[in-house]
Amino acid sequence: MIKVGIIGSTGYAGQELVRILAQHKKVKIVWYGSRSYIDKKYADVFQNMFEIVDAQCMDDNMEELAEMVDVIFTATPQGFCASLINEKILSKTKLIDLSADFRIKDVNVYETWYGIEHKNPSFIEEAVYGLCEWNREKIKKARLVANPGCYPTCSFLTIYPFIKEGIIDTNSIIIDAKSGTSGAGRGAKVDNLYCEVNENMKAYGVATHRHTPEIEEQFSYVAEKPVVINFTPHLVPMNRGILVTAYASLKKKVSYEEVKGIYDSYYKEEKFVRVLKNDICPQTRWVEGSNYVDVNFKIDERTNRLIMMGAMDNLVKGAAGQAVQNMNLLFGFEEQEGLEFVPLFP
Repeated sequence: MIKVGIIGSTGYAGQELVRILAQHKKVKIVWYGSRSYIDKKYADVFQNMFEIVDAQCMDDNMEELAEMVDVIFTATPQGFCASLINEKILSKTKLIDLSADFRIKDVNVYETWYGIEHKNPSFIEEAVYGLCEWNREKIKKARLVANPGCYPTCSFLTIYPFIKEGIIDTNSIIIDAKSGTSGAGRGAKVDNLYCEVNENMKAYGVATHRHTPEIEEQFSYVAEKPVVINFTPHLVPMNRGILVTAYASLKKKVSYEEVKGIYDSYYKEEKFVRVLKNDICPQTRWVEGSNYVDVNFKIDERTNRLIMMGAMDNLVKGAAGQAVQNMNLLFGFEEQEGLEFVPLFP
């Protein structure tokens, strides 16, 4: 049994961490951090936790928390974790950060795209990018894990096998992505009000979305050369879920069996990536509330492009579920421990 602390436990991702960890057989949550609700009962903030969580919200004192727990989750805005972390904390506990503070290795790229000064670049190099299917062995030995973004996770798992196998032109990748409104967080914003979102779809962050450099950096590691993409996200009127449809030119003529074989070879041993059958397109409703990612593809012979599709829950595999998957690797638990819940439907 390990002890866990969560800073930012009353945001959407933080609450999802609580929901998952409350069912984890090898974890005890001892710190429900929330600057907005200090001393308020957690179950009064989230009524779904009534008679499940009997604890009060605490502050964000990471120094004190490090003395009490084996791992800290920070589900906080960009810049927050970097402003608190230090060597003393990391010498006492492990840390899984759900923000972007340590995902991007080039501090100048981070500061340019996020528009803030990085408060602690000395830990960027040490941080391990926490995409379990790609960095599993590195994660096991880490002190600091940078939990990937939701759009990057879905994009990477949908596309990277074909970059690795060299069948697509990396200069031609276009990613069209849709997300539910929970991806924007729980803070009050006019653009996320019901009347603004309902009965509407819109593109946002066109050519400027801050997940772009994260996706490009990870693709560049796979391709072993710089990769530049077009990435356009869209907001859709649903609570949760991400759907990625990506396009890339094929470098050679391929058959369905060849492409399917690539997916199968990469994911046949992966618990949480499901390769769908021929002509079945991923849908967000079949992964909602779960840690699964559904992927598939279509060869467009007319345009000589490969169309790649992926769907996942942005709050689970795109945030809290992946963070718990990382925790399981860090402490030698079964990777799927606490994460084997069936997707919700309807």
